Amino acid sequence: MNAGSPMLEVRDLEIDIAGERGITQAVKRLGLAVARRETFALVGESGCGKSMTALALLRLLPDAGRIVGGQIDLDGEDLNRLPESAMRGVRGGRIGMIFQEPSTSLNPVMRVGDQIIETLTTHTSLRGDTARLRAIDWLRRVGIPEPERRIDDYPFQFSGGQKQRVMIAIALAAEPLLLIADEPTTALDVTVQAQVLDLLADIQRELGMAVLLITHDLAVVKNVAHHVALMRGGEIVESASAEEFFRAPRHPYARQLFDAIPTFDKRGAPLTEQGRQARQGSRRGERGAGAVVLDVQDLQVHYPVRKGPLRRIVSWVKAADGVSFTLRAGETLALLGESGCGKTTTGKALLRLIDGAHVSGRAMLLGHDLLAADRRSLQRLRQDIQIVFQDPFASLDPRMRIGDILDEGLESLRRGMSPRERAARAARLVERVGLPADTLSRYPHEFSGGQRQRIAIARALAVEPKVLICDEPTSALDVSVQAQILDLLNELQEELGIAYLFITHNFGVVEYLADRIAVMDGGRIVELDQADAVLHAPRQEVTRKLLAAVPRLQFGAAPEGGSR
Repeated sequence: MNAGSPMLEVRDLEIDIAGERGITQAVKRLGLAVARRETFALVGESGCGKSMTALALLRLLPDAGRIVGGQIDLDGEDLNRLPESAMRGVRGGRIGMIFQEPSTSLNPVMRVGDQIIETLTTHTSLRGDTARLRAIDWLRRVGIPEPERRIDDYPFQFSGGQKQRVMIAIALAAEPLLLIADEPTTALDVTVQAQVLDLLADIQRELGMAVLLITHDLAVVKNVAHHVALMRGGEIVESASAEEFFRAPRHPYARQLFDAIPTFDKRGAPLTEQGRQARQGSRRGERGAGAVVLDVQDLQVHYPVRKGPLRRIVSWVKAADGVSFTLRAGETLALLGESGCGKTTTGKALLRLIDGAHVSGRAMLLGHDLLAADRRSLQRLRQDIQIVFQDPFASLDPRMRIGDILDEGLESLRRGMSPRERAARAARLVERVGLPADTLSRYPHEFSGGQRQRIAIARALAVEPKVLICDEPTSALDVSVQAQILDLLNELQEELGIAYLFITHNFGVVEYLADRIAVMDGGRIVELDQADAVLHAPRQEVTRKLLAAVPRLQFGAAPEGGSR
């Protein structure tokens, strides 16, 4: 291979997808080139063909997908001409991939260490204790605490962000020539995101590795990418150096994306044209919060640590350790903190969705204690408190049509509604979250990650709850769809007075949406105040650390990635 030739070169790639409505051209005559040590960012809205392109490079297209044209050269070799036996050596060896949804990509019945070791033994000469030590080292490098102990844990014992870090360790274990990173920081808090991006940059320099970064996080793109290609409708509509793309985007769609990015300065203003028409200039700041709807006092969630042949309890893991806060009607309280700090545990505990832990404290929802309610009372209370989970694919039943998924909750919790009324509400919800009219007759696997998250949001909103717990509800969404969802959440809050407990690591969303912010660390809330005070005058060091790690998108300045 010549020193100046690209590590990866794709020419005129075309991908067709067969469906019930015929053949769809998912990718159209796509071309790109990625050089050694270069980070090439492929950006665009959900369903535009980004992930399909990545899967085609590894010949991992779904059964309905087919490469119908084009050439894929890796280090001078056309991958489309290789037999399947040779591709097994490419996947994980010469090309590593970080998949978008770690919960469905990790094997649930294998210890995480065995999954890293499997990659090492397949693609390197490491065996036995040496392979195990290398796996521990990779867990340490991607920020997993106590890697010597956690190597023997299963995926379900890790938080969403930690599972993503395990996926990154598996992808990097064999030190590939090319790393395809499909939303590699989606599930990560800002401090771990910064660590992982620095780690990828270090390994990239060390190995001369090329990186194809697929993401909707434009702030990350600006900070790490050398080149940007913008996709829409299966085509690349703009391709330029990162510096040029952010300084002077040429395509109207690029400018539309920039306008849709949530920031503190845009608080109260809709992010989309549709939202501006619906809101008619109304501003969030003019609406005060109402009465307290949720009062949480001294919430504790402690998991037992068992050891020995009799599995006796030797200690407790304090996932939530005395969490207290109130939430008012029409208010948004953002719950922030590093991965594993107890944010999601707090949200699940309020809905009684935690098994195997000792839960104590008080959580009063409209005068009724969620934690003390019996089964029948809890079912009634769940009409008024719902949750949007972090992983939409894992939370939607793959065997049910979307219409049945939405109807199930309505039938169970809103028994006074007729089947016709339930069907009409489901159709309205699908339209409001920006999905096509035929969504109700389709299955979850037929939708992209962002579209599945919109379905999950529609399901939670179907019963019109008083409190909605949002656990990373926009983490799987591209910028434009995120803007639609944020506008929708604002509209619903103004119309219905819904209170949001917003669990997230996306500071742009927090700056735009939150009325108050609570920062968690080690299972406790260490700082709680109005959003403006926490964002601009933080009192705690952990808060300052989080804010310092946030990637900022300041248009017109040269990206850091271009100078690496």
